[in-house]
Parts: sequence; structure tokens; C-alpha cells
Amino acid sequence: MYSLLLLIIYLAFISLGLPDSLLGAGWPVMHTDLTVPLSFMGIVSMVISGGTIISSLLSAKLTRKIGTPLVTVLSVFLTAIALLGFSFAQQFWLLLVFAIPYGLGAGAIDAALNNYVALHYTSRHMSWLHCFWGVGTIVSPFVMSYALDNGTWHLGYRIVAIIQLGIALLLLVTLPVWKITKQKKELPAVNLSFRNILKIQGVPVLLAGFFAYCAAEATAMYWASTYLVAVKGVTTAEAAQFAALFYIGLTVGRFLSGFMMNALGDRKMILLGTAIVALGIVALLLPVENARVDLVGFIIIGLGCAPIYPCIIHSTPQNFGAENSGTIIGIQMAAAYLGTTFIPPLFGVLGNRISFAILPIFLAIFILLMISMVELTFKITNKN
Repeated sequence: MYSLLLLIIYLAFISLGLPDSLLGAGWPVMHTDLTVPLSFMGIVSMVISGGTIISSLLSAKLTRKIGTPLVTVLSVFLTAIALLGFSFAQQFWLLLVFAIPYGLGAGAIDAALNNYVALHYTSRHMSWLHCFWGVGTIVSPFVMSYALDNGTWHLGYRIVAIIQLGIALLLLVTLPVWKITKQKKELPAVNLSFRNILKIQGVPVLLAGFFAYCAAEATAMYWASTYLVAVKGVTTAEAAQFAALFYIGLTVGRFLSGFMMNALGDRKMILLGTAIVALGIVALLLPVENARVDLVGFIIIGLGCAPIYPCIIHSTPQNFGAENSGTIIGIQMAAAYLGTTFIPPLFGVLGNRISFAILPIFLAIFILLMISMVELTFKITNKN
């Protein structure tokens, strides 16, 4: 039963990843059909991010009231309905309307499941959980590609919405399986305000570190292609293929690092991942003309990033107590979405004004900030 529940949670995280790369895959066609500028994708993503930030901050209260299983089921249903709305949208403003429930559903399930796995499972499973999120992000562009070849972008959203509905129904009928963890004695969750959480020693430092990591990861994801085209002179088609390998490196890295996490522990895995990211950044900084070196650099960065996110999340109950982890992880998710929403556009502004060649330096600054803050968190909480 314990293994069955784990499979259900993995499936829920696939459902979380499925919509995440759908907008980017379909937008080159969507913006034309909706007669809006290409840049308007940023408006949609900002509305989605706003919803995720709000629901992440409220997730602990919601989980205390109805429990993680129901939060998960309702969140997947909410995102399925939102995606179905996207699939029927004929005007841009309708995308913004349905982006609200999409963001609310995604943020709630992200925070609730991350906390649940951090409390009940080892760091190995936390890594594999995020690996399954990566599976979802890899699958959906192929769904959109199929839809564009055989119909319209609406079909792509409809297919993913139907998949989401199927997953939500499966989660609903398997709700009794979640009772298996009731056998494990837990400390009751403490209902602390946002202000009181920030007063806990080490929490503000942790949030700064998590914000910095997510900012670096998202910047590498979004700007790898532009960097390769503008700085290394590769074609746009080649750049798209090269950049996709960052996602694959991230997903494969999370699968492989899962085998090492129980032996090394969260802190050592974060340090190892940071060292690997540093090697990738060095590869980007090498004064060579061969773009293959940069390709390898982005793959190495993806592999290095793999354990950092799940290990920071998994270490939260140990660092701050299981009774506080739900609220803190919800705030961590909000910090993550702030980093992924605002820092990549900031790099775009700097790249246009200075040069996109500053990408490795930009990434290095945020990675350095991340590891400094995370290490300080472990020292403050006296965790080895």
C-alpha cells in the first residue's frame, strides 16, 4: 500500500508538469490565432504565476482543513478545468481568465505534495518525484506538436485536459490509499502567521537561497537558446534542440541522483550539485568558438541543478520541524515562483542593454547566493 501511494503521488506530479511546457510549445501559433503580439505570452505566464504564489501561501491552511489527499484531487481537477477552458478560448482575455484557476491549482498541489513527501518519504523519493514532474514537461510539447500537425493548438490543450481529468478521477477513487500514512505518528501542524514564520531563525535566509536557485534555473531554461544564437552564432533550430537537452539533463539527473541521496544526505547532495553547476558555468566561460562546448556546459548545468531543488525542500522538516514544514514549504514555493517569474525577464533587459554573453556570470551570481544562503541555513539550524 505504501508503494501504491507513492506511485499515485508520482502520477500527481506528472499531472503538475504536463501543462508547464504546453504554453511555450504552442504560443508561436496561438498568438497568431488570437491576434496578439508574441510578447503577450509573458502576460499569461504572469497571471499563472500570481495564482501559484497565492495558493502556495495559503496551501498550509487549506491542507490543515481538508488534508493533502483532497487538496491534491481538487487541485488536479481545477487545472484540468482551466486547461479545458484554454482549449475553447477564441480570444486572448479568456486565456487570462482561465490562467487564474490554472495557477491556483498548480501552486496548491506543488506545496502540499512537496511537504507530504518531505514528511513521509526519503530524499531519494523527493528527487524521483521531481523527476516525474520533468517527465510531464517533456511529454506535453510532443502532445502540442501532434495537435498542430493534426488540428489546432486547441486540440493540444484538450488532450492534456482529458489526461488531467483522468488523473484526477484516479486520484479520487484511490483516496482511501492515503490512510496508510495515518499509521505514522506525526506532530500536529502549527498555525503560524507569515510574520511569525519569518521570525523563525534561518527561514529568511532559506527563502533567499531558494529564490536565488529558482531564479538561476529558470534563467538557464529560458535563455539558453538565445545565448547560443546571439553569442555562439548557431542556428535557431540547433539552439532549440541544444536547449532542450537542459531539461533532459535536469530530469535524468534527478533520476540518477535519487540513488545517491539516501547515502549522502540533503546537504552533501546540494554541495555536489552546486559543484557540478559550477563546472557547467566554467564550460560556458571557456574562450572557444565551438558551440558543442556550450552544449555540454548546459547539460552539465542541468545535471548539477537536479538534486538542489528537491534536497532543499526535503531538508525543511529536519531543519525547522515537521510541525512548521507545511507553512514554510508553502512560502518556499512562493519564493520559487517569484524567482522564476521576475529574474529571467530581468536578464532579458540586461542582455539587450549589455550583451547576452553575460549569461554565465549572471548564473554564477545567483548560484553563489544560493549556496551561501543554504549553507548558512544549515549552520543556523545546526544540521550536519
